Amino acid sequence: MTLTLDDWLDAAQTNAERRQLPALGPLLTALADATRALREAEWNHHAASRPAPETPQPDDTPTT
Repeated sequence: MTLTLDDWLDAAQTNAERRQLPALGPLLTALADATRALREAEWNHHAASRPAPETPQPDDTPTT
């Protein structure tokens, strides 16, 4: 199951209400809006289309 941004926001806001933290609601909404904007940004689509760089493997050879 994949958690969507809207699902996360609903769960986070419900949790904040349950914990009686009403000031957290607007902050969570702002975070969700910012995350959505970043995910939809043109540069993000360009970056997502490139293959991931190969990560060099650590050299575990002991040094003397």
